[in-house]
Amino acid sequence: MIAWESDMAKALARGKAEQKSVLVEFFSTECIGCKQMEEITFADPAVINFISDHVIPLRIPVTNAAHTSDYRVVWTPTIITMDYYGREHQRTVGFLTAEEMVGSALLGMGKVSLDYGQFSEAVIQFNTLLNGCPDCASAPEAVYLRGVARYKTSHAPSALKDIYQQLLAQYPESEWTKRAHPFTLL
Repeated sequence: MIAWESDMAKALARGKAEQKSVLVEFFSTECIGCKQMEEITFADPAVINFISDHVIPLRIPVTNAAHTSDYRVVWTPTIITMDYYGREHQRTVGFLTAEEMVGSALLGMGKVSLDYGQFSEAVIQFNTLLNGCPDCASAPEAVYLRGVARYKTSHAPSALKDIYQQLLAQYPESEWTKRAHPFTLL
């Protein structure tokens, strides 16, 4: 069972103390997707272990108007991965399977590292996502951002060209493949 925090300040303080991202679920007791997340996704042993080991879990009811307004939550479930300063880096809306939940959290953790210039750590997070759930919805974005992190480290245009080639081979219909197409001009 996941030991959810219910207080934002405590979750952020824990995140800072443990150097972990904070995973927030905004939920409603009337939401069928939230009930399914609770009964299926958050009951999955792989999700329980992942969350316990890698993030600080925080659950906030949408009746908490202050946080709901601060984070612009209009639908549940809304899952946000944020840094321990409370800044959002990744958001999903709606029910997620166990694999999609872990993929989304890893994408968020990688984005936190990328946004703070920790490029090697970002590559590790994106590789973990791609090795663990290559078919999840977060995977094409992880390929793209992993290439960005590699480019930021090396400044080699080949890192950007590789993004497009990998996306074209693995996810040809992805919006991320389309976004990477300009890299073919390098």
